[in-house]
Amino acid sequence: MKKSYKIVAIVAVAAVIAAGGFFMVYRSSIGPVSSESNQITFNVAENTAPNTILDQLQEQGVIKSSFFSRLLMRQKNLSNIKAGVYILDSSWSSEDVLSYINDATNAESDEVLLTIPEGLWSKDIAAKIEELTNVSARECLDLWNDEAFLREMIERYEFLDESILNDAYHVKLEGYLYPNSYFIYRNTDAREVTLRLLDGFDTVYQSLKADIEASEYTVHELVTFASVVQFESGNPEDMPIIASVFTNRFKAGMKMESSVTVCYALYDEFKNFQDCETNPDIESPYNTYLYEGLPVGPVNNPSIDALKAVLHPADTDYYYFISDVYGDHQLIPAKTYEEHLANVEKYLK
Repeated sequence: MKKSYKIVAIVAVAAVIAAGGFFMVYRSSIGPVSSESNQITFNVAENTAPNTILDQLQEQGVIKSSFFSRLLMRQKNLSNIKAGVYILDSSWSSEDVLSYINDATNAESDEVLLTIPEGLWSKDIAAKIEELTNVSARECLDLWNDEAFLREMIERYEFLDESILNDAYHVKLEGYLYPNSYFIYRNTDAREVTLRLLDGFDTVYQSLKADIEASEYTVHELVTFASVVQFESGNPEDMPIIASVFTNRFKAGMKMESSVTVCYALYDEFKNFQDCETNPDIESPYNTYLYEGLPVGPVNNPSIDALKAVLHPADTDYYYFISDVYGDHQLIPAKTYEEHLANVEKYLK
């Protein structure tokens, strides 16, 4: 019996020591990152999960540990974090930081961060704007198709011309709402947000202007071509090869035959990429299986990598390609139709 009591006592002491050690680690991990003041601008995006915000705070050096800060957040009931832009300090404890961003009055301004992924459709950009601001998606889309506004923008930006006024377009500013991250005001209007996105495109345009002028493309043709390349692959390393395939096809008098143009032709009916493969006969000026050359207009808002790929395609003898959708999404190009069919059989069936 004495031996049993001794074991219990040892276990109890070990538990106390372990608990004490954990408490020491916990207290240290929720303490300040630095003893010196270092202010950090931190954006809390709308509808971001509290645990994700803690991970972001750790990544930006505002707190030491997102794990231990989660424990603190639950213990102190500090999970009601408010969207906004905050000026935080790495000399604050985790509790100080969490308490601060639980109070919306501490936000520096009414700004929020609008992040537009590369290759997004304009209607999806409009939906993001609606999520973050007082501006509805419908207001954005109406403005992006408003002829009076578009003519004003044509006068304002040298990269725009009357090509965008085509009534066949779903969204006439498709292609020019440049994908990037923008601080915008929560209380704003569709015009102000649109100018920010067009300014983003203008920055890219100015950096590529000499190459564009030396190319065989108008700006609108370049944007349209780049949007297809972007849609086919988000991997910048693949884009010059994809651009070369389509360039080779055009030079050989072949149709583009890009399934992603069918995706955009389907538009509201588009559900997944299988729809694009099974509807090559859909009647639409976007459908490059039916019509020669580029689609009638851009099919998304492309990145600078896609624009550069069209301006400087790889030098290849490829006329076909597939993506290994069931594997690692590797791009698999082919020189001949027979080789292409063999790749389809091997990787897609």
